[in-house]
Amino acid sequence: MTTSELSHRFCVAPMMDWTDRHCRFFMRLLSRKALLYTEMVTTGAILHGDQHRHLRFDPFEQPLALQLGGSNASELAACALIAEQSGYREINLNVGCPSDRVQNHMIGACLMAHAPLVADCVAAMQAKVKIPVTVKCRIGIDQMDSDQELAAFINEVATGSACRTFIVHARIAILQGLSPKENREIPPLNYPRVHWLKQQFPQLEIVINGGIRSLDEAAQQLQQVDGVMMGREAYQNPWMLHEVDERLFGCTANVQTRASTLQHYYDYIERQLTEGVPLHHMTRHLLGLFHGQYGGKVFRRHLSDMVRMQGAGIEVLQEALASVASPPPRPLADTQLS
Repeated sequence: MTTSELSHRFCVAPMMDWTDRHCRFFMRLLSRKALLYTEMVTTGAILHGDQHRHLRFDPFEQPLALQLGGSNASELAACALIAEQSGYREINLNVGCPSDRVQNHMIGACLMAHAPLVADCVAAMQAKVKIPVTVKCRIGIDQMDSDQELAAFINEVATGSACRTFIVHARIAILQGLSPKENREIPPLNYPRVHWLKQQFPQLEIVINGGIRSLDEAAQQLQQVDGVMMGREAYQNPWMLHEVDERLFGCTANVQTRASTLQHYYDYIERQLTEGVPLHHMTRHLLGLFHGQYGGKVFRRHLSDMVRMQGAGIEVLQEALASVASPPPRPLADTQLS
């Protein structure tokens, strides 16, 4: 499969502890077209850990990309081959995570200071697989914070490999002094730098990430770049995903109501329960489904309070859904009563 056959027009970001297989199944109910990404999985976890647990997914989740963390070219190549054989449609190299823990293993944003190594890693993976290998990075790190330095990094990776898709988080990463959470919020967004990057490299596919909170904003960004990746907002307010297919791809929407989405998720949950998966592993991804809706707080509270009770099953979701009542009728105005 070539990059051109896999659309990056709208993607849901890889998010540690959030975009697990249960989350991705739920999101796929909302959008058939969005490209979904796994949480970052390190090469060590795949080569020396529970490979099945780390790579398992339901075919319904497709199109699905695996995000890898690592900097050893041969290990990344071996993992890319395993991922391709497992059915993933894309391999994405993490060159954007600012965590101290991953830095210590030469993973993530620190690799932006080592463009030749990144190019070697990407090329090694491409030599092993036929699926696309892409890179997710920042617009810079620490003192490497200029248009020219970002362009130099992209050019070296693209020249030293066949990488043609770069997903660019429009913030720099401060590798010393800020936590991963602070690195998602404190460095200012610099969308113009990503737009400029696309102008400098029109032959490359540039996908923008960071701080995009609505499909209106996504549509505006698509006037400047090839694709949009949305993270926290898509997770915390997942219902917005049901408009993605129609608004950004020109296709018929996949679902019509929040309730019907939840009801379609029941079968999946029941299958997982029979395999011994705790209910809360699946329901935690549903808490934002009724975000901003009447009864949404009651829905969240019921799920949060009841899912961990012994023997909790699908009836917990049914009760939570029943608690989302229609708003009470508004009183008639005095003039209507007279």
